[in-house]
Formats: sequence, C-alpha cells, structure tokens
Amino acid sequence: MSQTEMKTGTQESGSQQLMKFLVELGPLVVFFIVNSRAGIFWGTGCFIAATAASLIASRFLFGRVPVMPLVSGVVVLVFGGLTLWLQDELFIKLKPTIVNSIFAAVLFGGLFFKKSLLSYLFGDVFSLDDEGWRKLTFRWACFFVFLAILNEFAWRLLTTDQWVTFKVFGIMPITMAFAISQVGLLQRHALNKDAAGE
Repeated sequence: MSQTEMKTGTQESGSQQLMKFLVELGPLVVFFIVNSRAGIFWGTGCFIAATAASLIASRFLFGRVPVMPLVSGVVVLVFGGLTLWLQDELFIKLKPTIVNSIFAAVLFGGLFFKKSLLSYLFGDVFSLDDEGWRKLTFRWACFFVFLAILNEFAWRLLTTDQWVTFKVFGIMPITMAFAISQVGLLQRHALNKDAAGE
C-alpha cells in the first residue's frame, strides 16, 4: 500500500470516528435544548426518540451498533420510560449511574476471569500487548465507577436544569480528558512501535 493510500485510509478512519462522535452526541444535545425550553419530561421524551434515531443511524452508517451506545440506549428507554410513565424525574437522573455501574461491573468481571474486554471492543482500533489491555481495562473500569459516583453527587446537589447542563457539558469534557490521559499507556504498550517509527 502506498503512502497516499495509507493517508487516505487514516483520513477516512478519522472522518468515521468524527461521525460516530456526532451521532452519539446528538441525543444529549437534543436533551439539553428541549429541557431548557420545555422541561425535563419533554426533554426526556425527546431524548428517548433521539437515542433511538441515533442507534438506527449507527446501524445504517457504520453497519453495526456499538455495544456501549446500545447498552446506554436500552437504559435510556427503560428509565426514560419510567420517568414519563410515573412523572418522576429521578429515574432519568439515575440512568448515568446505572449505565456506568454496568460498564464498570462488566469490565471488572472480565478482569476477574482474566479477560480484558476492551480488547474485544477496540482491538481493531488499537494494537496493544496483554499487559496494556489489562491496564487500560482496569483504568476505564475505575473511571466508570468515578462517573457513577459523580452522578450520584450531581443529581442530589444540583437543580434539574443544572444537572442536565452538567450531564451534557461536564461529563463529555471529563471523559475526553481521561481518554487523552491514556495516550501514554497506549504508546508504551503498542505492538506496532517499529511501524510507527518509534
């Protein structure tokens, strides 16, 4: 493969990653806008609809629905539905706690059985040695616990509008900062260091 073809493949991969990010971010933006204009119950209803549309878009655009957005979408449907049915905003506020706890439990459970489950999710994106996958999986599991605890404090201490704002504009930068902080680990445990010119 020529250098031009390799660059084109990289650009296409980057464009696809950006598209995935926008598809997954869309429901949160809808949630924030509708909540600010019409309240938490209308916001929740539109959040459910936008999440379903996002999952369908992922299926058609990328050929599959990623596991993490799928799990999150199911919890949105269940807890968002309970929020609307019972007219109790507590359920939608518990959704981030439930989702992050599920992710943490699955990752820790995999490590207990000596399986680094992130390697199955991101093995086509990163090429790491076994120790790298174990460390990355453990760190993300701990981070999901942190996010679950953070949400528990947030919905108790903030007003509903403040919580929605924090969920949309607080959690995303925190998650991106954490992901960026893992670049060193990815570089240290990469299997293709020679190919990368290191």
